[in-house]
Amino acid sequence: MTTEEFLVQLDEIVSERHMLQHPFYLMWNEGTLSLDMLREYAKEYYHQVRAFPTFVSATHSNCDDMEVRQMLLENLIEEEHGPDNHPELWLRFADALGVDRREITTRKFLPHTRASVRILKELAGRNNPSEGLAALYAYESQIPEISTTKIDGLKKWYNLDTKNALIFFEVHEHADEIHRTVTREALVRLCNTDEQKQAALDSAREAADAFNLLLDGVYNTWCSEKASLN
Repeated sequence: MTTEEFLVQLDEIVSERHMLQHPFYLMWNEGTLSLDMLREYAKEYYHQVRAFPTFVSATHSNCDDMEVRQMLLENLIEEEHGPDNHPELWLRFADALGVDRREITTRKFLPHTRASVRILKELAGRNNPSEGLAALYAYESQIPEISTTKIDGLKKWYNLDTKNALIFFEVHEHADEIHRTVTREALVRLCNTDEQKQAALDSAREAADAFNLLLDGVYNTWCSEKASLN
């Protein structure tokens, strides 16, 4: 498998499972989600946002390549350092929706959500760091476009145009453009054999499915009945 073939297959895996195609995000972009649905999503998705830095750190700890580790460290610092860490930015989005933070921190998350996080932690923790990198790429390669459409939807349909409402998405709209480029380059650097490339592709597929699994839980629990009425 050539490097070009590997990258084409990698992007096909992500494209086929892109979260913007999920019914929940389609409803967001069409303005058919209720505010209550958005609130439930904000509470549920926090589990993923809070866990995401641990996916980065697990991949970092399994990687022997110094340059790749430095890239992952920069990513981790962006995610978790200081008062404007990304989990905090997500909580500010929830604040803008009128969600009490205690509802999030004491929440019993859906089985889909817990399974999604468990799968991604397992992928990130494997001894082969390219599998963790591929899982990160499956997420971060999608986020710039997802963030842009979320911002547009929040402004257009929900009259949410405050700093707290948008800051999480604005940060990821730009930061993940860089992350997907450097993670892609790191995958090329680490995947030298067909076996390594295939393992990375399998991981990307499993990770992309796991992110959609969380959205499945949210959609099936709070949105599918309304969707069937429209």
